[in-house]
Amino acid sequence: MSSWPEYAEIRFADYGEEIVASEERTDMERGPSKMRALNSRVMKNVYASVQFRSAADAEAFEEWYLRDIGRVGWFTMEHPRTGQPISARFPQGIGRLVPLNTQFRFSKRDLVLEYMR
Repeated sequence: MSSWPEYAEIRFADYGEEIVASEERTDMERGPSKMRALNSRVMKNVYASVQFRSAADAEAFEEWYLRDIGRVGWFTMEHPRTGQPISARFPQGIGRLVPLNTQFRFSKRDLVLEYMR
């Protein structure tokens, strides 16, 4: 399994986490609806911006995404907040590359990672 590239730095200024709902809801004729958990584990989304310190790093990240993990594969990484090892993937691609200064010396991508908690 491929690993998260070291040159791809997660920026904490644009960081967020969310648990994806995994419940079944049944509306009742009266009173509150009934709910039950569908899975014992849940998916968790991490919203992050990844910063690149050179145009070559931004290009290498695209190559890693396209070739190493094949756009849909899982990869290992250290969880940005907890430091624990996780297996993650990109449910929505790797987002748009945005320059932070001229000639892409610094650039970033806003993306979503998902993993099982």
